[in-house]
Amino acid sequence: MREIIFDTETTGLDAREDRIIEFGGVELVNRFPTGQTIHFYINPQGRPVHPDAQAVHGISDADLADKPTFPDLVEKLQAFLGDAMLVAHNANFDIGFLDAEFARLGLPRVDPARVVDTLAIARRKHPMGPNSLDALCRRYGIDNSHRTKHGALLDSELLAEVYIELIGGRQAAFSLDVQVEIVTAVGEAEAGPATARQRERPLGPRVSRIELEAHARLVAGLGDAAIWREVDPAYRNAADEQAQM
Repeated sequence: MREIIFDTETTGLDAREDRIIEFGGVELVNRFPTGQTIHFYINPQGRPVHPDAQAVHGISDADLADKPTFPDLVEKLQAFLGDAMLVAHNANFDIGFLDAEFARLGLPRVDPARVVDTLAIARRKHPMGPNSLDALCRRYGIDNSHRTKHGALLDSELLAEVYIELIGGRQAAFSLDVQVEIVTAVGEAEAGPATARQRERPLGPRVSRIELEAHARLVAGLGDAAIWREVDPAYRNAADEQAQM
């Protein structure tokens, strides 16, 4: 499953009039970051940045003067998004701006079925809040000390970590049927099943003889139905020997 964790920065709060001026996105596949990202600043085509918005993200009109416009970037953006699920914090805001930009170009709006709102997930999971991105980073021990201003790519990277925690942590799946990429001596990649490597020299025993004898006495006291007799013949034999003493 492919997901894009994304964020936008805008000239203001009204999607009907204001414009997207920064877009950042992070790709996840099967809930793991792939390292693929997208990020660009966007010229708002004459729409000035509201002072209140600039106080949040620190992006000025001068910063955007030489940047490409949304029409210049839309093909690159759509190619990156593809048909992936789109994940954002307070997604209605970001999707509203994307829809407005697409509508200006006569492009279809984002299918709501593709949208995941991490704020809604956080409110269900932590109903007492707070559930801002900064608060969730603190809750999950995610370092956001470098976040002094809002930034689309940085916020997307932080949100990707938060999202993984919100949906159950980093263990996304448990499977012994794992495919890995094996690089041969000539540099060619081959796909194959993961196999465990054997140590050249086995580790020494970690349980002392005294501990084994104590455990054998314990197993002997549990009777013939003790599960240890079924699991490990060595314990079964030790327990039998102890029982005969």
